[in-house]
Amino acid sequence: MAEQQAGPPGFSVVPGAAVHRSLAGRRAEIIDLVEDAYRLHGEGRTVNPPSYFLRFPDRPTARIIALPASVGGGVGADGEAGGVDGIKWISSFPGNLGLGIPRASALLLLNDPRTGYPYACLEGSIISAVRTAASAASAARRLAEQRGTPRRVGFFGTGLIARYVHDYLSELGWQLDEFGVHDLSAEYAASFAERVLGPTGRPVRVHQDAESLVRSSDLIVFATTAAAPHVTDPSWFDHNPLVLHVSLRDLGTDIVLRSANVVDDVEHVLKADTSVHLAEQETGDRDFLDATLYDVLTGKFTAPADRPVVFSPFGLGVLDLAVGAHVHRLATAAGDTVPVDGFFHELDRHQSAATS
Repeated sequence: MAEQQAGPPGFSVVPGAAVHRSLAGRRAEIIDLVEDAYRLHGEGRTVNPPSYFLRFPDRPTARIIALPASVGGGVGADGEAGGVDGIKWISSFPGNLGLGIPRASALLLLNDPRTGYPYACLEGSIISAVRTAASAASAARRLAEQRGTPRRVGFFGTGLIARYVHDYLSELGWQLDEFGVHDLSAEYAASFAERVLGPTGRPVRVHQDAESLVRSSDLIVFATTAAAPHVTDPSWFDHNPLVLHVSLRDLGTDIVLRSANVVDDVEHVLKADTSVHLAEQETGDRDFLDATLYDVLTGKFTAPADRPVVFSPFGLGVLDLAVGAHVHRLATAAGDTVPVDGFFHELDRHQSAATS
């Protein structure tokens, strides 16, 4: 007996404003959600193939990246077991800054794992920034539990990602003494200090040079657009800070090799000339990698206090899917999605929709 045909699959769009509304006030919830996704990944309940880079010979600084992934567990459209498949398509065009628009733009497609049909398209840049910030906050929280709470937090780079990382770090409830800021653009640094950090009520110091920022911070957030290492003196880190190396390519190999290194996924981070990838090329092995974040979450790894600790997250598509599926559920419940009726047109195997 032939299987009964289901009704046409539904498809909806979740615009950026709806994504923002769905995530507002949920930072603690999203940090926990991202940690759960890391646990699923560490348990082998995800599929996260290599990211694919589209590059352009005539625009060498620009790229578009595809991150396909699949997540098991209760992260699907209905919140039940079965999970979600999908892909993030995110572009990075640094020249956009000169046009007065953000460097990155993205969308996220969610697919039903039973039928393979996509059921939602979400504005992806906010989701990408949130999952990056939540990942950094998770690592900071768990590593600080082992090493002690930092009192001085420094931001190297003051763009959108730095703002989101600050927002999510603020959810940890740390009692901080001071913030530090450094950016190649004095204008950006001053704006970040005033508009992002100023409302915290904590002293904010704008550093004119990178060394001063690093040496005066217990926790350093690298969130730049650097394509190659530019911080290369290991002595700057003699005070053994915690480093959230979000932008991945700032640190020289000497610093990496003298630090305890935690990554999100070994195979993913050792590519595309990240600082740890360069260290692998220099040494010919991976022995300098100490742990994954999953090892930290499960207690398998304890961070040392006598070396800098560097967290280098390449960024996993499974995190985008986990956050994106959650956003889709929230937006749907709030009536905040935009249904696209009839999006799938050819649904009868033997009769053309054009003649019916």
